[in-house]
Amino acid sequence: MRERPVLVYDGDCGFCTQCVRWVERMPTDAQLIPWQFADLDSLGTSAARAEYELLWVHRDGMIEGGADAVAALLEDCGGWRRIAGRLIRLRGMNWLAHRIYRWVADNRHRLPGGTPACSLPAEERPGARA
Repeated sequence: MRERPVLVYDGDCGFCTQCVRWVERMPTDAQLIPWQFADLDSLGTSAARAEYELLWVHRDGMIEGGADAVAALLEDCGGWRRIAGRLIRLRGMNWLAHRIYRWVADNRHRLPGGTPACSLPAEERPGARA
């Protein structure tokens, strides 16, 4: 068991980093870490998955990705955010949330804070580790 849940995001993406700055103001005790600096093996995931989607690693090690990771984060924050997270998990809403999440993830380089590097695979980004 982990002491805290972990939110794993793309630290090379300006849009993702801006979103995490917003999350830092939320009442969560989650550890927020870019996947580029995370010990992905100890978290039970891979770079390929972390590059593809936002990840929420629960205290018990269970991993949720994409819209489900957003729902888990919101649930962890409590209050009205918990309700929003639970709404995302409803069958019809979950389908829509996943479609919206995938559209945002695929187009993050076009969104505020996004950069052209966001659209590149990790190994092709400026400053990529060899």
